[in-house]
Amino acid sequence: MALLFLCSAFVISTCGLVYELVNGALASYLLGDSVTQFSTVIGVYLFAMGIGSYLTRYMRGHLALTFVGIEVLVGVVGGFSSALLFVLFAHVVHFRIALYVVVSITGMLVGAEIPLLLRILQDQFEFKELVAKVFTFDYVGALLASILFPLLLVPHLGMIRTSFLFGILNVIVALAAIHILGQKSKAYQIVRGTAIIALLSLVIGFLASDRLEAFGEAGVFPGRTIFAKTTRYQRILITRQENDVRLFLNTHLQFSSRDEYRYHESLIHPGLNSVAQPEKVLVLGGGDGMAVREILKNPKVKSVTLVDLDQEMTRIFTHVDFLTTLNHHAFNNSKVKVINDDAFVWLKANPTEKFDFIVLDFPDPANYSIGKLYTTTFFKLLHQALNESGRVVIQSTSPLAARKSYWCVAHTLTAAGFTHIVPYHVYVPSFGEWGFVMGSEKPFQAPEQYVDGLKFITPLTVASMLNFPSDMSDVPTDINRLNNQALVRYYETEWSEFLVN
Repeated sequence: MALLFLCSAFVISTCGLVYELVNGALASYLLGDSVTQFSTVIGVYLFAMGIGSYLTRYMRGHLALTFVGIEVLVGVVGGFSSALLFVLFAHVVHFRIALYVVVSITGMLVGAEIPLLLRILQDQFEFKELVAKVFTFDYVGALLASILFPLLLVPHLGMIRTSFLFGILNVIVALAAIHILGQKSKAYQIVRGTAIIALLSLVIGFLASDRLEAFGEAGVFPGRTIFAKTTRYQRILITRQENDVRLFLNTHLQFSSRDEYRYHESLIHPGLNSVAQPEKVLVLGGGDGMAVREILKNPKVKSVTLVDLDQEMTRIFTHVDFLTTLNHHAFNNSKVKVINDDAFVWLKANPTEKFDFIVLDFPDPANYSIGKLYTTTFFKLLHQALNESGRVVIQSTSPLAARKSYWCVAHTLTAAGFTHIVPYHVYVPSFGEWGFVMGSEKPFQAPEQYVDGLKFITPLTVASMLNFPSDMSDVPTDINRLNNQALVRYYETEWSEFLVN
């Protein structure tokens, strides 16, 4: 029996940490700003564990039965937590309250388990041996969870199915304990019956995870979901509504097929056409291939290297028919080389390679992992990778909705050593006013003509892009550096206020 309860310490720790990581990842995915979400979720969870631990002082009597009952509750609450929060996000106004209530209940139940376990085993071992054994199993379980979660669980199971799996594991341990204890009392029979019902419910939830996830997303995103997958790096969701296909990454819209040409033509052609010989082009991000599609329209381009972190993104936009139709089979073009790597790491590892035109088509800097790609450190790497006559262009969020964020990108590019900065903006119906910034060592001269086949870009439209009305004009900002990430703070504040208003 002692071995069973020691092994349960391992399970407790593994499952408890997985629930904590799932809730933190889910909050980051749904609310943005991963550092803030993980920090607050972990803080609330640990505080709740402390409360649960304290409350065990009032538990007396059948400690083993109490422990088993709590184990079942942990399995149910933790197992259903991810699915519940996912569905609630689409249907409740104050989602954060629901999030912290679920985190608190889970934390209190998990926090009660180890103190109860120590009391149950106090007659089996000397105190110093007991503490050593229990906490050894506990910490080893935590290590296992922290390794499995990013490398195996999220990429292959997703957050909802992962929660159900570990809820099932919690309840199985509870049933094993009941069996080994061999008690026939009415109280044990009730707990056994409850555990069996809980186990069946969790198994059904595990099997129905995709439907639960689709139900939750249906309340948030327009149209019918035609592709959804959680990778190691992000949640990819593609929807279709009539003839409109939309891509969302971590709930953020990346394009609408109805008007993405405005965004991508504006991102590429003003800068690309202003380079005399843009033979060698680098695209960082842009895993949907739309930017590459536009680059390939220029006959002077001889090679395009695309570096995108998420292999699943580039895979589906290389092989899925309706997606390759959108990007004109860009990744299958012999001029294009696709590399799946972190752009920051890849640039540092290739310090001697030079390009005539560089495109940064990253998602908005909604968290620090993306914000690092808009810092002086990263922009200096770009400067080194750019030929003297070349040009870099960066998608830089909305100068109307996030004015400081936009100009922070421009000011940071200047601070990184780019001599000439060209801010410009365009109206994209799906996004509103959207901004870009070009940087180079030579002055920008707007091209007088463009390649054939463009739907939006002309010399006149480009001229209008360079003019900023007073509500989008330059404002003072901090420089975005690795050690301050000012841009992420601007972005979080401005978009929160804009969406509320």
